[in-house]
Parts: sequence; structure tokens; C-alpha cells
Amino acid sequence: MNATITSPTFSIAAVERETRLSKDVLRVWERRYGFPQPVRDANGERCYPGEQVERLRLMKRLMDQGHRPGALAALEHGELAALAAPQRAADDEGQNGAIARLLETIRARDPAVFRHALRQSLARQGLERFVEHTMAPLTTAVGACWEDGSFDVFDEHFYTESAQQQLRQAIADLPAARQGPRILMTTVPGEGHGLGLLMAEALFSLEGANCISLGLETPLLDIARAASAYGAGIVALSFSAAYSRRQVGPVLAQLRQALPPEVELWAGGAGVARLEGVAGVRLLPTLDAGRQALAAVRT
Repeated sequence: MNATITSPTFSIAAVERETRLSKDVLRVWERRYGFPQPVRDANGERCYPGEQVERLRLMKRLMDQGHRPGALAALEHGELAALAAPQRAADDEGQNGAIARLLETIRARDPAVFRHALRQSLARQGLERFVEHTMAPLTTAVGACWEDGSFDVFDEHFYTESAQQQLRQAIADLPAARQGPRILMTTVPGEGHGLGLLMAEALFSLEGANCISLGLETPLLDIARAASAYGAGIVALSFSAAYSRRQVGPVLAQLRQALPPEVELWAGGAGVARLEGVAGVRLLPTLDAGRQALAAVRT
């Protein structure tokens, strides 16, 4: 039986993006466990109340720790939160401590020590966890340090260059992908920040995508020509928070016009986090959203 709407609702695609649970999993759980309990919108499509989405997030976190979905589906939200709290606190404390130590090595301005610390983190975590649990939060922390004046501009530049070198090497060490979706990756003119693009490339490559990087600031018509020349089914762009938000929509609309309709256009990064939808463009404000988009293409 359908639930009553008591909060803002999310489409099934939004729930997939928010929780990293596929649409198929959500439908199977609905039949098997009676949860989640979507309502229907005016078009008859599934919509999920916000409290159910939060409960699904908790279930996914606990499943990653080894718990079984059937047992978790029987628990109330408070029971799930209590079960997740100790491990989450330990994970957050460990991650925050590791990020703080890396920030201190940047402040110490000893390049060899910092680069060694990055290599150690990559070796210990593996590329996927390294991107998600070290590079992503560390990049945010470095930006905050630059904004509050505790880092100079050259500190931020040193970090960016060191991180990019580490990621490029890690990507180069991955086996070549030949059968996966072909993704053309670049930034538009005026967007000179490429670290987010490299993080996305690392995760896409781990998922078996064939990523073709054009580097930074490729003219729009050249992006369209390159997509045709390389036979790319997807063009993926990255927009940092530094890129003018007012320009993102028009630039995407212009590129969408230049690309064939069968070529998907993805835009990710902090620069699209608050952007309204752009026709024919898939917006991916987080790394998880990018991974879900790739999973949807594979399906």
C-alpha cells in the first residue's frame, strides 16, 4: 500500500543519485521487504518522501559495513541511526584526522613529505577510496584554507599540481578499457581547474569506461568535433565553484546544440551544484552522481 506524503518527495532517479542504490534495487526491496513505500505523482511515477530517502542512506551505509538489507529494512529510522552512529563517528574522526595531517604537511612546505603522504594514502586505500575519502575532502579543505588566508595562493597551486600528478599516474596504471562507454572529458574556455575532472576520470576508469581527456579549456566547437572524431557517446565537463554560475547554463546550452542528439552531455562539479536543469544535459554535482550516471548508461 502506498505511503502518505508527509514531506518533500524525490523521484526514483534522485533517490538513486542520493543513496547509490540502483532503481532495480529500490523496486526489489519494495516488493520483497515492503520498504521503501513510494507514492505516485500526477504522471504515475514513483516519488519517495524525504524521511524514506534518509532511511535508505542509513541502510546503504550499514550495508557497506556488512549488514544484510532484509534485517535493516525491519528497523525503524532511530534504530538504524543508533546502529550506524559508532562506526560513522569512528570513520569521520579517522578521516578528519588524516585530512588535518595532510594539511599540516602542505603548511610545512616540504614537497617530498606531502607527495610521499599522498602516495601512502593511495597505496593504503586503493584508488576509489583515495578519490572519495582523501582527494575530495582534502580539495575542499585546501580551498577553505585559501579563502580564510591560512594558505597562500602558491600553497593551493602546489597542492593542485601534486594531486593532479598523483591522479594522472594512478589512472595511467589502470588496465586499458576497450568495451566500456567512451567518455570525452574536458573543461570549457575560462575553466582552468582540472582536479575535479581528474577525480571523475579516475572513478569512471575504475568502472570500465574508456575515458579520453582533452585537458582544459577546449573551445566548444572543438569539443563537438572531437566527440565525433573519437566516437564518444558521452561528453563530460567539469565546472569548479570559481567558474561564473551565470555562464554555465548558456555554455551548456550552446554545446548541447553543437553535439548530435545521441551524444549525452554531462556537467559535474561544484559549479553545477545549484544550477537549474538544462535541457538535454545531465547535471552531476557529486562524484556519486557521476558514478550513478555511468551505471545507468551501462544498464
